[in-house]
Amino acid sequence: MATRRNARAPARGPDGPETPDAAGLAARRVAQAAVADLLGKGRALALEDALAQGARAAGLDAADAGLARAIATATFRRLGFLERALGTRMAQGLPRDEPRLLALLATGAAQILDLNVPDHAAVDLSVRLAKGDRSLQHLAGLVNAVLRRVVREREAILAEAGTPLDHNTPAWLAARWRAAYGDAAGAIAAAHLRGAAVDLTARVEPETWAERLGATLLPTGSLRLTDVRAPVAELSGYGEGAWWVQDAAAALPARLLEPRPGEAVADLCAAPGGKTAQLAAAGARVTAVDRSAARLERLRQNLARLGLEAEVRAGDALDMTEEAAFDAVLLDAPCSATGTIRRHPDVAWTKTEADLARLTALQARLLDKAASLVRPGGRLVYCTCSLEPEEGEAQVAAFLARHAGYERVAVRPEEIGGLSELIGAQGDLRTLPSHLGGAAGPDLGGLDGFFASRLRRRA
Repeated sequence: MATRRNARAPARGPDGPETPDAAGLAARRVAQAAVADLLGKGRALALEDALAQGARAAGLDAADAGLARAIATATFRRLGFLERALGTRMAQGLPRDEPRLLALLATGAAQILDLNVPDHAAVDLSVRLAKGDRSLQHLAGLVNAVLRRVVREREAILAEAGTPLDHNTPAWLAARWRAAYGDAAGAIAAAHLRGAAVDLTARVEPETWAERLGATLLPTGSLRLTDVRAPVAELSGYGEGAWWVQDAAAALPARLLEPRPGEAVADLCAAPGGKTAQLAAAGARVTAVDRSAARLERLRQNLARLGLEAEVRAGDALDMTEEAAFDAVLLDAPCSATGTIRRHPDVAWTKTEADLARLTALQARLLDKAASLVRPGGRLVYCTCSLEPEEGEAQVAAFLARHAGYERVAVRPEEIGGLSELIGAQGDLRTLPSHLGGAAGPDLGGLDGFFASRLRRRA
């Protein structure tokens, strides 16, 4: 992977100003800091946000920001494997209580084992980072020795990779997926190692835009770009608002809502706005609600580019007072996001099983609120980007037990491109990362893990 020198002012490390960086050092510093922050106790940011903040603070250009992202993403994508490889090659074992050292070793090893980076650059620049950090200076020799050993033993390490479920998945998640999905758990973990392509939703004429962009038209109607060499904003159709970026699985819940022209539709927890765009493009009068004003600004920008309109409202959906005011409501509830690990591998290592109790309680409250907003005869779609049954199937079962005035409306195969394997026993949508991965047909690159249930308020 090519890098180039950042010609800006000298970087500032953890202990003050430094001499001008060697090529690629600033990018590696940002990657190491982001990984360390997420592995530490705070875990306040997603990796994407931590990298963006770090890149801005360091004044990285686009190439170095891309290098930082590639290193940090590769580190989290195979963190379990990397920890195992490093730990067995350190006399005292892996320093799990020292996130900065762990992050430095893991990002160095990821470059050696998984990225197209010269070995000498991965080792030398990792040692320089150690020497430039007062808390790690005394460990520079250790960093050098361990990473040089990784270089020497590369082939043996790669042969030790083991199965993704056993050796590259947190134990609590592996146990949950085995219990919920049986043999498919291994395929889910394997899909996470492959990463994810860029998916688009075309406003109109998806076949035309698939041909124009060189994309694959998926059975569900989304466009998939598997080899994107230019920034998304430079692709044909972006400027005129012909399409927007949206994972193929994430595009399904809004379609299940079946929005109609002129209908009053609420999109709860709406940012960043892909589903809002789908609803508005169908002609619905959309009220998009989200707690994050910053994320809503991105939603507004997307709507403006697409030439679509919606009422955008910053606030907590739980505070809405429009009793039975909407023909349809879409609730994409906050969740553990374990269905997005293909795109966001940090999720596997920064979420814990303890998070589920808090999230499921919030989801139940939001579902009850959403139910109160729907007119008699109206529709409600509840969805989460989670693989955990408590946030999907169990949540809807509990909702129906509380709300006798609602009934489930089963998803039909023809609504989702004929992919009947995406429909669960109760008629809900359940996509897995291994779906569209070649096991039951052509290898189309997988899907994010998503759950969606369509409910109707009895008239």
